[in-house]
Amino acid sequence: MISRTDDAVTTRVEQVDPASLPEGDVTVAVDHSSLNYKDALAITRGAPVVRRFPMVPGIDLAGRVIESEDPLYRAGDRVLATGWGLGETHWGGLSRMARLSGRWLLPQPAGLSSRQVMGIGTAGFTAMLCIMSLEEGGLTPASGPVIITGSGGGVGGMAIMLLAQLGYQVTAVTGRPQLHAYLTRLGASEIVPREALAPTGRPLEKIRWAGGIDVVGGDTLATMCASIQYGGTVAACGLAESMALPLTVAPFILRNVRLQGVDSVMCPRPRRMAAWARLARDIDHTLLESMLHDAPLADAITIAPRILAGHVRGRTVISMA
Repeated sequence: MISRTDDAVTTRVEQVDPASLPEGDVTVAVDHSSLNYKDALAITRGAPVVRRFPMVPGIDLAGRVIESEDPLYRAGDRVLATGWGLGETHWGGLSRMARLSGRWLLPQPAGLSSRQVMGIGTAGFTAMLCIMSLEEGGLTPASGPVIITGSGGGVGGMAIMLLAQLGYQVTAVTGRPQLHAYLTRLGASEIVPREALAPTGRPLEKIRWAGGIDVVGGDTLATMCASIQYGGTVAACGLAESMALPLTVAPFILRNVRLQGVDSVMCPRPRRMAAWARLARDIDHTLLESMLHDAPLADAITIAPRILAGHVRGRTVISMA
């Protein structure tokens, strides 16, 4: 529970009466949640992620329906939820019980456990939305290499694994040399340091990639756009480096590059269903397992600052058992 008193924000694990759960037409017994970068920001800093206090963080959850007034769900159904303001304006998934709107829920894909669903979570869901955007821009494995930033994190790692499974040549960007073996195992065929995307001030860079997925923004995204081949697409889904975008229109009007924003929070239900169907079909269960770290709910508070410091790779799955 994240609470605010005057200017002080505190986070702790506490017992609450189920009657205090927020409004909603479906109540879920949560089996697993996960820790995302946004969750780490909420747990350690509160605002601006948390916009209503007190708040239970957790933008992801998976579990079993206990009670439902939504005709789409009944007691016993296995469901998942990501985004929709969970952990920001509505109590989220880092709790043994959640009450929320049925329209935010999806059935858990067949063949995936609640733990695996949360191992994928918002990170894998966002990665798949990015891949779908690249494909809609015309990208195929024959187009050329695809560059992925934030490779040590959840979205980046998932994107590498999925693209490699689909036959793409993947370039991973990381500032942590100790991750090279891990990224190669996920499917990266080339690994470059962050300095490879350092700004030069030139409106166009040497063409190096057919497309890209960026989670950091700022100069990194600007340089990526300037390095994409004619007709290529970049999917942007994060701002870990900066919200600013210091670039010119040259890549877009001279090389016909497309910059596609990707939002996983308010993504419409039909696209969510399509993305999760792809994830259930395309995910490599063995590689997914290599990305996962399990932790109890009580450890979420101490893991959060390590995520922000870049000391956690892959995905952290929180068990409510």
